[in-house]
Amino acid sequence: MIIQLHANKTLKEIQSEFSSLFPYLKIEFFPKTAGTGKGVKKEYLKNLHVTLQELTKKQVDDQLILDENTIVNELEKQFRERFDLNVQVFRKSGNIWLETTATNNWTLGYQNSQGQELDKANLSANDSDYHEQH
Repeated sequence: MIIQLHANKTLKEIQSEFSSLFPYLKIEFFPKTAGTGKGVKKEYLKNLHVTLQELTKKQVDDQLILDENTIVNELEKQFRERFDLNVQVFRKSGNIWLETTATNNWTLGYQNSQGQELDKANLSANDSDYHEQH
């Protein structure tokens, strides 16, 4: 799976392409790292409509190759080292998104499958609650 990165691509476009590959994961962009194993504050989120050219001093015309076996912290490291972008992967858990700081050593495929399982469990619980109310 390839995500093409070029100077005029917006963060939103990168985020959408990533989520189309891994629907139970998303990436968020931050101006600085929070540190290994630490969470990030929501006020650090970047404007998703800015282009890569506006964010980084590096020349960006490259591709990011990833698949289900890519380790989360390796993906985050690639964004940081190759494109001067700080990202954090989040996993869907019902109606919320969890930072994967404690599970950064998991693969994207495993993270995505865990998000899918949590989503199914949440839907089943909501269905049960709904039926019990009638």
